[in-house]
Amino acid sequence: MTGLLDGTFARGPVAGAVGGDAWLHALLAAEAALARAAARVGLVAGTAADEVAEVCAQPARLDLPTVYRKAADAGNPVPPLVRALQDAVGPHAARAVHVGATSQDVVDTAAMLLSRRALTLLDAELSAAAASCAALAAAHRDDVLIGRTLMQQALPVTVGLKVATWLAGLDGVRARLDTVAGALPVQYGGAVGTLAASSGSGVDLRRAFAAELGLSSTDVPWFTVRLPIADLAGLLGAAAGVVATIALDVVLLAQTEVAEVAEVAPGRGGSSAMPHKNNPVAAISARACARRAPGLVATLLAAMEQEHERGAGTWHAEWPTLTELLSTVGSAVSWLAESLSVLRWDTVRMAATVSAAADPQLAGALAEALAPALGAGPAHEAAADAVRAAAASGRRLADVVPEVLAAHPGVDAAAVLAGSAPDVGEAGAQVDAALASHVVAVQGDPIQEAAP
Repeated sequence: MTGLLDGTFARGPVAGAVGGDAWLHALLAAEAALARAAARVGLVAGTAADEVAEVCAQPARLDLPTVYRKAADAGNPVPPLVRALQDAVGPHAARAVHVGATSQDVVDTAAMLLSRRALTLLDAELSAAAASCAALAAAHRDDVLIGRTLMQQALPVTVGLKVATWLAGLDGVRARLDTVAGALPVQYGGAVGTLAASSGSGVDLRRAFAAELGLSSTDVPWFTVRLPIADLAGLLGAAAGVVATIALDVVLLAQTEVAEVAEVAPGRGGSSAMPHKNNPVAAISARACARRAPGLVATLLAAMEQEHERGAGTWHAEWPTLTELLSTVGSAVSWLAESLSVLRWDTVRMAATVSAAADPQLAGALAEALAPALGAGPAHEAAADAVRAAAASGRRLADVVPEVLAAHPGVDAAAVLAGSAPDVGEAGAQVDAALASHVVAVQGDPIQEAAP
C-alpha cells in the first residue's frame, strides 16, 4: 500500500520493515547464508562463498531492473535473481550461488527472515502498549466505573480490572509471539525434497544453513505442510483480535453519551464538518487496521492445502498475504500504543454513572428500611418522593437519603447507604496479580533477532 492512506494503514516500524525492497533483501540474505553454509560443509570454496555474500550485501551490483522485470516469468523472483547473482560474481564463484536449492527454499527462508524482523518490531510495539496498560491499571486500580454486558449497563467494575484485562491480553500475545518467533524454520529440500542435488551433504547443509541465519532446522522440508505460515497467521490474527477489542472499548467509552475516556492528542481528532468533535482517532485507526487481519488470516489458512511435493498457486498466494498481514497488524498495534499513551479517564463522570445506576438499588434499600416504621405502602411512596426530590434538585439520591432519614432516627442512614455502595468484589486483587505477572513478563529476555 502506498500513497495517501499510508499514514493510517502503514503506520509504525513493522510496515516499513516489510515494505519496499524488504523481500529483495531477505532473498539476498538467504542466498548469502546458503553460500556460506555450503562452504562450511565443503561443497564450495570459502572464497567463492565470500564473493557471493559480498555481492548479496551490495544489491546495486546486480542487474535489478532485469530481476524485477522477469520476476513473474518463472512464477517467483528467485530464478532471475540467481542469474543476476551468477553474472555478478563471475564464473569462479557462480558455483556457490543457490547450491542444491530450489526457488521455494529461498522464498520460504526469506519469508521467515522477513517475519522474524517484523515480529521483533511488533514485540516492541506490543511492549509499549502493555506498559501503558500497566501504568493505567496501577493508577486507576480502584476507580469505579459501570460494567457493561451485552452492551447494557450491568454491575460496577473498576478501571484497574478493565485495563488489567487488556494488559493480560497484550502480555499473552507477547508470550505467543516469543514462541512462534523462536521456532521459525529454514527451508531446504531441493527440487522435490530429496536433497538429490546436494552431493550427499544436504542434511548437513540444511543444519548449517539454519545456523547461519539463526533459524530452526527441520528433519524434512515443509514445502506443502505449511505449519510455520499457519503459526504466523494464528499469532497475528490473535494479536489483531486483542487489539481490536481494546480499541473498540476505547471507542465506545469515548462516545459523547458515555464520555468516560478521551484521547488527549493536540491536533488530532477533528472533523471536517463539526469543529467541536474530538474523535478517538488512534483507537479508530487501530480498529480499522485490525479489521483487515481476519480475511488475510483466512487466506493463509486456506492456502495450507497444497499439491504433492510443491504447491501450484497456493504457495504463491502466501507472499503478499503474509506481507499485508504483518503490516496491518503492526499498524494496528502501533495505533493502539498511541491511543493508550494519550488516554485519559474521567473518574468524576464514571462515578456519576455508577451512582446513577445505583439509584434503583438505593431506593429499594430506603423503602425497605422505612417499612417497619411506615408500612410497606407508605415506605414505598417515601422512597419514590426521595427519588423525585433528587431529580428535581439535580442531586444524587445518596445526598437526599440522609435528609429523609433525619425524620426517622431509628433508621441507620449509614447502613442504608453502605448497603447500596458499589461492590467490586476481588477486582483489586486481580489487578495486583495481573501487574505482578506483567513484571515477570517484562523481566524475561525479549526475542532476539539473529544476524542474517
